[in-house]
Amino acid sequence: MKMILLRKFRVLILMVFLIACSMHIMIDLLPKLERHGNSGCSCSHTPSEEPQSWGKQGWPNKHTLRILQDFSNEPSSNVSSHSLERIPATGDKTQALKRLEHPGQQLRGDRKRQFMQDAAVTKNLPVKGSRLSALYEHPLYRRALPTLTDEDTLFNVNTDIRFDPKAAEDQAWTGEGTMEEFSPTGELTADSYPNWLRFHIGINRYELYSRHNPVIDALLKDLITQRITSVAMKSGGTQLKLIMTFQNYGQALFKPMKQTREQETPPDFFYFSDFERHNAEIAAFHLDKILDFRRVPPVAGRLVNMTKEIRDVTRDKKLWRTFFISPANNVCFYGECSYYCSTEHALCGKPDQIEGSLAAFLPDLALAKRKTWRNPWRRSYHKRKKAEWEVDPDYCEEVKQTPPYDSGTRLLDIMDMTIFDFLMGNMDRHHYETFEKFGNETFIIHLDNGRGFGKHSHDEMSILVPLTQCCRVRKSTHLRLQLLAKEEYKLSMLMAESLVRDRLSPILIQPHLDAMDRRLRHVLNVLSECVEKEGYSYVVENDFRDHGSDHAHNGPRRR
Repeated sequence: MKMILLRKFRVLILMVFLIACSMHIMIDLLPKLERHGNSGCSCSHTPSEEPQSWGKQGWPNKHTLRILQDFSNEPSSNVSSHSLERIPATGDKTQALKRLEHPGQQLRGDRKRQFMQDAAVTKNLPVKGSRLSALYEHPLYRRALPTLTDEDTLFNVNTDIRFDPKAAEDQAWTGEGTMEEFSPTGELTADSYPNWLRFHIGINRYELYSRHNPVIDALLKDLITQRITSVAMKSGGTQLKLIMTFQNYGQALFKPMKQTREQETPPDFFYFSDFERHNAEIAAFHLDKILDFRRVPPVAGRLVNMTKEIRDVTRDKKLWRTFFISPANNVCFYGECSYYCSTEHALCGKPDQIEGSLAAFLPDLALAKRKTWRNPWRRSYHKRKKAEWEVDPDYCEEVKQTPPYDSGTRLLDIMDMTIFDFLMGNMDRHHYETFEKFGNETFIIHLDNGRGFGKHSHDEMSILVPLTQCCRVRKSTHLRLQLLAKEEYKLSMLMAESLVRDRLSPILIQPHLDAMDRRLRHVLNVLSECVEKEGYSYVVENDFRDHGSDHAHNGPRRR
């Protein structure tokens, strides 16, 4: 009797195993059957023109059938002024599909809605002429640089050297493009190089780019029009960032949209756990240019198709496997990072369109090494501990005695960066970088500005501590700040005029623009108090002399 029961049990186990195998095979074959019968699909809408092409990269299709029944943190947070609205139900299916296939027509149809959204931005633009053009014609914005030598330029361009785009491409992505996409001839000259390379060639000791360099506008256009050929996750960092490679072999850092324009950083959030905002990166580039620093790499906003321009072109399996369809039938993904990379904080499109910022890459570190410096006024990045500068009012005196702040203009560069961060409300400036070739006699690169513009209703005065403790500023910076406080060159209006040119306009809502005017007054008040206490000649450093002597001989004054 026991033997009979044992045999029946074995047969039962075998049957269960065979049924499981059969179901597994059916799951693998299901996508192919759906492709053949796709014309009869009764779905309300599809996220893209190829909704079931999840196995396009050659990986098993079964991953995509496991649709996660999990809502993202806030799917509606990815709605933008240009994003496609969620497609209606079956009755409007034909019209919805047309909107997906012809996004340009949909955008034109939403022009009334866009006009209303832009009203708060454009209403302050001057009736006659351009405030920006008038600003850039001002003598403060027309100062010439000293004559550049080979030691002052990042690259010494030899016109006899022929450019090979394949040499500029990351070897890990070899094979992504074809020679038909970009086929240089032997007669290629520096003027005919791609715009990203011309931007790199133009970097010098004093600036990332010149004031009226047409290459920058062309590069901004490339960032939003060039075909994306490959995508990979950027290693390091607390939040998800993607490296995108273009058809012309240029690369850019993509930060996806996580919050709407109207959302503020919650009051209970620590600065080190705040979201990184794509619109903050865009606005920071424009603010940096208006302040005449020109230390932020070019950044532009772009509406990206998550299906065609990320999922279908990536070879990063870790990224690819995080794509799923939300209960709202939107395409979502979350990638891998320290914070906010989970299904609960997934990035969801509408249905597969998502906003993001694209920041042009600086030259490869193998070609132009950069040195990373710890910011002397770095925060503790701890919930309870305070940094030394927060408890020692004479902290700046110690900094002044420490290289490289004991000579040259590095301390003045820190003051410029402090003012820049305060106007944005950016508390997350733990390190900064410089180009190694130029030693200590060069500018600070203003990278990673995503945690700016988080709160328009609050001015974080602790950001200004370096300025209040040191009481030092360049004369050119001081004069430009005074100029931007005047009604005819009002900072908020200049920013509105500059930002309206971006593809994702409006970038900032009016309260953020007004907050910059308010913060500018705070900066000028701090400098006025410094001048009253220490004297004008101590506080304001005259930098209207030759740049070379300025770098070589000026050091921080001591009380």
